[in-house]
Amino acid sequence: MTGNDRMPVTVIGLGLMGRALAAAFLKAGHPTTVWNRSPDKADELVGQGAVLAATAAEAVTASDLVVICLTTYEVVHTILDPLSGILSGRVIANLTSGSSEQARATAVWAEERSAEYLDGAIMTVPAGIGRADAVLFYSGSETAFITHEPSLRLLGGHTTYVGADPGLAVLYDVALLGVMWGTLNSFIHGAALLKSANIDTMAFLPWATGWVDAVKTFAADYAAQIDAGDGAYPANDAKLSTHFASMEHLLHESRAQGINTELPAFAHDLAERVIAKGYADNSYAAMIELFADPRP
Repeated sequence: MTGNDRMPVTVIGLGLMGRALAAAFLKAGHPTTVWNRSPDKADELVGQGAVLAATAAEAVTASDLVVICLTTYEVVHTILDPLSGILSGRVIANLTSGSSEQARATAVWAEERSAEYLDGAIMTVPAGIGRADAVLFYSGSETAFITHEPSLRLLGGHTTYVGADPGLAVLYDVALLGVMWGTLNSFIHGAALLKSANIDTMAFLPWATGWVDAVKTFAADYAAQIDAGDGAYPANDAKLSTHFASMEHLLHESRAQGINTELPAFAHDLAERVIAKGYADNSYAAMIELFADPRP
């Protein structure tokens, strides 16, 4: 596409992330209409060529693709509910953070107004928008995603449609955040352990990041075991009982070095419960038997 034939795009919500989204569309030559309850946040974008709509209704009618990035789903509905009559035939790509239940309910709401709905999750910071390594997930209307994929891909090189269930983008989002927090908590706990022996965290860093790369190979094996669904969990690398013994060493060293033991004690308790279920001789993948159980 040339600058003159790119699809018009509307961006509603001009916080840091919303402004980054609009800027990416503008940079690629899309006619971009923006709207925010505080219009002064659009000043820089208008200087770059964006059109500031006077009202949310004007913003919605300006484009077939309406990208929304607001603080909550409640705010989304506060703005869009009064506009139900003009949503027909448009695609709403909602990049507001929320829950899978909210995403599914909003998809039903959009369908009732003859609009197509995509729920999205942004796995980067505002400065990362538009970069080749930026990850964004979308779920909901596959037709809408295929139609607007070239435009949506401008926001991140790893723009991925994960399924028709509108709640899936949210689930990918929070699942990956859990991986992030689990990894960072373990890294920082390890840093505290080594700090107790006067080892700088920067000295620990390359070993920690290298170990994360090694753990990827374990995860690949465990993913296949979990998806097999047969409950076999063969111990191709180490038995859960072996992991448990090492957890006891980590717990002991944390106590001995006078640092907080909550994280290793938590991991120790979880593994102990799975072993009690009869999985001592299985791989670490058997932990899914605990995590997939809604009972505490």
